[in-house]
Amino acid sequence: MRLLAFETATEACSVAVWVDGQVHERFELAPRRHAELALPWADAMLAEAGIAKSSLDAIAVGRGPGAFTGVRLAIAVAQGVALALDRPVVPVSTLAALALQADAPRVLAAIDARMGEVYSAAFRCEGGDVVGLDAERVVVPGQVVLPDGEDGWVGVGTGFGAVEGALAATLGARFARISVSILRASSRSSRNARVCCHSVACWLPWRNSLLSSGGIASVHWPSLSITVSHDSPVASVTEISRSANRNRFPPIGPKPL
Repeated sequence: MRLLAFETATEACSVAVWVDGQVHERFELAPRRHAELALPWADAMLAEAGIAKSSLDAIAVGRGPGAFTGVRLAIAVAQGVALALDRPVVPVSTLAALALQADAPRVLAAIDARMGEVYSAAFRCEGGDVVGLDAERVVVPGQVVLPDGEDGWVGVGTGFGAVEGALAATLGARFARISVSILRASSRSSRNARVCCHSVACWLPWRNSLLSSGGIASVHWPSLSITVSHDSPVASVTEISRSANRNRFPPIGPKPL
C-alpha cells in the first residue's frame, strides 16, 4: 500500500509517504508556514521514496481536531491531490495519532484548543491499532472524564499544559505518566499513515462497492462530513465548524479512527 499523508492541525507541519510499511517523512514546528511547506515536502518525500504520484493508493489527512486554519489547509491540500489523481481521501483523527505515540494500552490524548478549552478523547491502543473509547470533544479541562474507574492511564498532548495545567491537576492521580511535549512525535504524518492503513483497508472496499452500484452515501466523523457518489468518485470532505465539534456525529459506513 502506498499513501501520502498530510498533518497540519497543530503548530506542527508534517508530510509523509508510506510505501508498504516504510515511511519517509518530514516534520517541523512551523506556525503559519504550513501552506508554504506542505506541497513542496510532498514532492520531496515522493522523490525520496522513488515513487510517482500516480502509484499512490490513497491520500491520508489529519482531520483534526485542531486549529481551524490548519485543518482547513490539510483538507484542501488532500482534496486537491486526490481529485487530480482520482484517489480516495482517508481522514485520520489527530487525537488518535497522538494517542498512538504513548506506547500504552489506555491513553487520554488532549490538545490545547485555546480560549481555556482542550480537545480530548480516550483511546485503547493495542498492537499498533487505536480504538476510540469515547467521543472526541472540545471542553474546559474540568469537564474531561475518563471512561472507566481504573487508574494507570497515560496522558499525552499539549492539552495537559493548557490553562495552567488544569487537566493534569484535575485527573493527575489517575495517570501513570503524562507527556505534554509529545506533540512533536504525534503530529508526524508517519504516525498518521500507520493509523491510516487500517482505515484504508476498511474504506476502500466500502467505497468501491458503493461506486460499482452507482449509489450515494455519506459518512460523518466528529469533525468531517464525507460524501461519496457515483458522479464524484473521490470523497468530498467538508469541515464542520468548531462549535459542531462539541457534538458527536454517529458514523455511517466504516468505523472511523
